[in-house]
Amino acid sequence: MVVETTIRRDEKRREARRRETSIVRRLALVRIVALVAVLAGLNYIVWRWLASVNWESWWIAVPLVLAETYSFIDSLLFAIGAWRLRERHDAPTMRRQATVDVLVTTYNEPLDLVMDTARAAKAIRYPHETWILDDGDRPELRALAEAEGIGVVTRSEAWRDRPRHAKAGNLNNALMVTEGEFLLILDADQIPSPDILDRTLGWFEDEKVALVQTPQWFVNVPPSDPLGSQAPLFYGPIQQSKDGWNAAFFCGSNAILRREALMQLGVSRYVGEVTLAVNRGVRSSRRVLARARRDFGSDPRVAAALDAVSTALDDLRTGIARGDALADLTYSFQQRIQAVRRELSDQDIADVRAELAALAEITGDPASLAAIDETTLDALGDRHLSPLAAVESVSMLVDSFDVGREEEAQAVMPLATISVTEDMATSMRLHGLGWRSVYHDEVLAKGLAPEDLPTMLTQRLRWAQGTMQVMFRENPLLQKSLDWGQRIMYFGTMWSYLAGFAAVVYVAAPILNLSFGVMPVQAFSLDFFARFIPFFLVNQLLFIVVANGRPTWRGAQYSLALFPVWIRAVTSAFDNVYRGRSLAFSVTPKTRSLENRPRWDLVRPQLFVMAALVASLVIVAIRFVAGQADGIAPFVNIAWVLYDLAVFSIIIRAVLYSASDHEPKGF
Repeated sequence: MVVETTIRRDEKRREARRRETSIVRRLALVRIVALVAVLAGLNYIVWRWLASVNWESWWIAVPLVLAETYSFIDSLLFAIGAWRLRERHDAPTMRRQATVDVLVTTYNEPLDLVMDTARAAKAIRYPHETWILDDGDRPELRALAEAEGIGVVTRSEAWRDRPRHAKAGNLNNALMVTEGEFLLILDADQIPSPDILDRTLGWFEDEKVALVQTPQWFVNVPPSDPLGSQAPLFYGPIQQSKDGWNAAFFCGSNAILRREALMQLGVSRYVGEVTLAVNRGVRSSRRVLARARRDFGSDPRVAAALDAVSTALDDLRTGIARGDALADLTYSFQQRIQAVRRELSDQDIADVRAELAALAEITGDPASLAAIDETTLDALGDRHLSPLAAVESVSMLVDSFDVGREEEAQAVMPLATISVTEDMATSMRLHGLGWRSVYHDEVLAKGLAPEDLPTMLTQRLRWAQGTMQVMFRENPLLQKSLDWGQRIMYFGTMWSYLAGFAAVVYVAAPILNLSFGVMPVQAFSLDFFARFIPFFLVNQLLFIVVANGRPTWRGAQYSLALFPVWIRAVTSAFDNVYRGRSLAFSVTPKTRSLENRPRWDLVRPQLFVMAALVASLVIVAIRFVAGQADGIAPFVNIAWVLYDLAVFSIIIRAVLYSASDHEPKGF
């Protein structure tokens, strides 16, 4: 028995060494190809800008070279990530017993689907508590869950008539009523493996690890994956690349988070936001006081009041710099402003009393003023009848010093609420606090992908909108708390959603050339091919090497074919952040639409593009027959059009796809 154990241990060690050697060799190959790809791309882009732009057709030539520059930067960001690609396998052994809450988030998903997930969550082998976070507050779901010993958390009354913040609010609410050291977060359709915690908790032996993310994998997707749901490149090499830079991020489900890290994040954000609001109020108050000194400074009583307010502001700012408790500072400040205001009001009331007494003596009829009694005068004092507009303005600004954040259901919000998707912003903030993340590349939960085109488009739009909201509100390149590797990794994900604008140019350029003879490039010469072909081929090789056997074609198709979705996401997120327009949150349906007909109306822009591509082929054929094809580079652009048609063909498959043709397979 001892001999067998020793043999097995030796075999595991040899296997680990072989795997480590394989990883080292693969990373070396990735780095070589990445370096060559960057050099080839730089050579091509510099030449394009300096020697090949056809300025006579600048209106398409400049957008085309800009689109190519965008693509070069995109490939550069990909190469930088791949430089530190990190493969993780078995987690270390968890050397102590940890407490874990498994949280199943739901809003309006079918009850049987939620309960299937909750039962699987309860069956996880590692000791834990299972909770359903029912944002729909459905009594029937509570009854089903409690009958099986599963806890249910719903929003408290504090959330009534206040911002709910969708899934982020649901999780933030649950954080205040659960107690586990670690939180396994699952969407309502993500069935966890019984050993999910055994396989991942060991990473938290590193006390600086705040997040362990595992892949999302879907059981109802056929091998052809017509809706592009599996994302094998993202839930693999891309997340592994980010992991190498300590920038693997939370994807909303199938992740384990450390409560301590989340609570530290929530408290630090609360303190930061309140401090920012207080400082803003102090600056605004100083401007008000400066104007008041110019307008009323000659009045000794007014000058004394302004001095008192100014001193209170100085003391408030000093206390903030010293790190004193904000609640104490703001309360003290509010009381001092109240005292100044009351002193001025009391003087006003005294003046009114004197005037009334004088009036009574003049009229000789004090009874005529009986309606204005002492109680009324005291009430007038409470209404702040000070003539000093400056102090009244400052008193209005006192509201910004309220540390209770009465506009929110709870003051501390650990999960980020700045986006319709809470995941990326939360992990970016955790990294900014110095916490680390882990990408554990092992499928440990299986869920349901969108089963039709409308559902898929809803999901992709929400993801893209949420990512762009984060970019506009907290651009990672400007976050000093992140190191440069983390900034680039987060920015790379956001940058990828700008592809919709480049896609418009990429389809327009060959159509214009074949249909109208417009040349965005001076000539498709030997110089062009000598630079473009190496750039294109080495980039394709880089994707192949990094993918390591995982399919990438479907992802490449959708990055171009969903260009209307990406453009809408960018513009709507911009309007939301900078113009205050609403951005509705849509929960991705977990069942297919009952309307069982092809939705061609949802892909009109793509159909129009495909028709224009085909028309350009017909037109160039006619021009050749008529001998009017001079100045056209037919072979390059015909190949370009055929490639675009191959890419856009996925839209036809997506419209016609029926999930009923594929039987889901579970664990």
